[in-house]
Amino acid sequence: MQLKRVPELLAPAGSLEAVRAAVANGADAVYLGAERFNARDEGAQLSMDEVEEACRIAHERGRRIYLTFNILFKPAELRESLRFLGEAIDRGIDAAIVQDVGIVRLIQRVYPTLEIHGSTQMTVHDASGAAVMKRLGIERVVLARENTLDDIRAIRAAVPDLGLETFVHGALCISYSGQCYMSGMISERSANRGSCAQSCRKDYVLTDTATGAELDRGYLISAKDLAAYEHLAEIADAGVGCLKVEGRKKKPEYVATVTREYKQFLEAVSRGEPMPAPGTEVAPLVQIYSRGFTGGMYGGRAGRSYITRNQPDNRGRELGVVVGQERGELIVEVRDEIRERDGLGFEPPEGSTSDSTGFQVGEVRTLFSRDGIHRQAIPTRVRVPLGWKVVRSSEAALLERARASYAALPTAIRQRRTRVDVRVFGSAGSPLKAVFSADGETITLRSEPTLAPATARALTRETLREQLGRMGDTPFVLGALDDAALAPGLFLPVSALNHLRQNAIEQLLLRRDWAREAKLAERDENIDAAIAMIDVSRPATSPPPEPFALRASVFTLDDARAAADAGATEIVFDPFLRHPAPPRARITALRDELAARGVAFRLRTPSIVRPEERPSLQKWLDLGTPILSGHLGLVAELGGAGRDVVADYAVNCFNQHTAAELFALGARRVTVSLELTTEEMGQVVEPWRGEGFDVFLYGRPEGMTIEHCVLSAAFDRVATTCRDLCVQKHTNVTITDPAGYTFPVATDSACRNRLLHSRPVEGSEYVPKLWASGVRGFHVVFNVAGEPVAEIVRRYRQQLDALAAGARDERGTVRELVRSAFTRGHFARAV
Repeated sequence: MQLKRVPELLAPAGSLEAVRAAVANGADAVYLGAERFNARDEGAQLSMDEVEEACRIAHERGRRIYLTFNILFKPAELRESLRFLGEAIDRGIDAAIVQDVGIVRLIQRVYPTLEIHGSTQMTVHDASGAAVMKRLGIERVVLARENTLDDIRAIRAAVPDLGLETFVHGALCISYSGQCYMSGMISERSANRGSCAQSCRKDYVLTDTATGAELDRGYLISAKDLAAYEHLAEIADAGVGCLKVEGRKKKPEYVATVTREYKQFLEAVSRGEPMPAPGTEVAPLVQIYSRGFTGGMYGGRAGRSYITRNQPDNRGRELGVVVGQERGELIVEVRDEIRERDGLGFEPPEGSTSDSTGFQVGEVRTLFSRDGIHRQAIPTRVRVPLGWKVVRSSEAALLERARASYAALPTAIRQRRTRVDVRVFGSAGSPLKAVFSADGETITLRSEPTLAPATARALTRETLREQLGRMGDTPFVLGALDDAALAPGLFLPVSALNHLRQNAIEQLLLRRDWAREAKLAERDENIDAAIAMIDVSRPATSPPPEPFALRASVFTLDDARAAADAGATEIVFDPFLRHPAPPRARITALRDELAARGVAFRLRTPSIVRPEERPSLQKWLDLGTPILSGHLGLVAELGGAGRDVVADYAVNCFNQHTAAELFALGARRVTVSLELTTEEMGQVVEPWRGEGFDVFLYGRPEGMTIEHCVLSAAFDRVATTCRDLCVQKHTNVTITDPAGYTFPVATDSACRNRLLHSRPVEGSEYVPKLWASGVRGFHVVFNVAGEPVAEIVRRYRQQLDALAAGARDERGTVRELVRSAFTRGHFARAV
């Protein structure tokens, strides 16, 4: 039987032991993070020595190692991060996983042979985004986790020679493709920089703003864990070349168990055997870690079942119920036998307000087994009511099997040793000449005493190898020994051989250090040259009519006119933010009306446009208006076609090289990341002296864009078929976290939720410094109903007019209006 080719299986590792677990259980490749610059900042990094050992373990078995180099880089970090990457390359990594567009180009200049993979945080979810990856020279991209099989097929057809990778198991980010600003705005821990504060794992209350009615409560945006085993054959057929398991912060036993299960699934796919049916429980996967499983979006958009709702953490495997408690023993009936050292949890029935409890089993005895049900007695002092669920949170036997699977692999970090080859020459009456060769360096030494005819112990090959090979804990090991040019029957004191060896090691170490210093100096020169090499050209633009641009982003016609009346130089209209979108005829009329008044007009696109949604977007694009977009693919596609496109903050312009790439892709202007401080923004825009840049000055950032809809889930409705909820019954809703922060929820035209920040950013106090750095584009955003649009725009206009005229700064006026209901964002608060 001819076996079908299957995708690469890529496993996670947050420790060297997890690397061993992955390799021993069938992973074709392992991805891991080193000490810095990776999107897991706590408890999931290897030291450089461990990275080297991981590469050795993998390469000896024909596997590969990918380094997660996947944060957004600040200008001040570029040099050190590239040096760090160079060391990882020296240690043996096979590829780097990258999120930052600017760092891609720098890597290609400094390390042109390194394979680069695009991180899922690049949010590639359609053909235009994939085309940008291909243009950048990226070999493989990790697709957004929200993509359906149809999406993947469309991407593959459009960009057939780009490698595709997709997640098939593990924790899911509810925010689209891991792009999340909510964490950083709340806690200064940027998810895009590897410090996610897990905002999605909190419990929330969903409320109707108009009535104050509570619509839902629970873990409303906490996604279940992905387990896409039922879709593996279809994913492979769709053209995906690599299947990725999430879990760099998970334990080695988890890595071993999940890798083994998916390797078996793929072997079944290769034989053409069916996958487990939808809803089928794969016991080891459930038991090792599960928040509850979802097949993800592969089969189509998931609804209420996508979310945990009742708990955000590992639940384990439900086994049965409590049926009694007798003489200090808890009596349970379970479908799978409980054993000693298992961890058990006990959950109250649905609707109960009681807290769960649990313990580790010390002893257990089976009372009877019948028809697949086991009645067991467990001695315990914990009292558990009848009818409570029995959940096994950990299974001792499963953990033991997992550990045993990789026990045979090396555990100690082996020191990197350089081979030293030695040739010896000599005859009676002359010194022993020894030539030591290692890493292209050659050392020639001669013994102080001369060789003499042996009277007892002559020099032999064995004696020479024993003495010259005693290199101990040095970084060298004896390789070949050539004694063909040494006359036989000669004698030399052992001390002389030792002295030769010691001198050789000292000189080889010195030469090695010189060579390394020279290599690093050359590398540093290349890095500095690459960072300094910035193309400061931009797409041609007509000169602005004002000394500055004050762009007001709105979603209603009334707010558009109010902002224009108050002094906005450009109106950015977002027709996609909420249902229903205004008729296009009214938008074109607004555009013409504003043009007659000398006010520019621009449309804001969604940052997510899946392939099936492109036709509806195209009708708006065909209006021919200038565009603001946080969708990297659209920026490149439209900008490359000559359209006036401004790159929104969602493109994550974190450094000057990303800015240069965005300009090269066709952006007329670039909005710098809202996670930068004022000083960092100044560093990004400095090569252009601020020209061509915008800053998000006021408004509520979209903290998350999520495919899930909390409103439809609250009523157990099917998203996209329940528009009566958001259009008629509950037009404005919020979610409130345990700390009392309330986040507006906008259900957009594609039935996605955009979670807006609890308070608007207000940056008037930083405008003078931004102005001094050359920035002349300022963006104020109004995306919730009832904001004082006209007054806010008017006060910002007064401040900018004053700066343009060199008059007294009016920075205090906006702050007086918003009082305490604002946040400074990241203008002075670094992530």
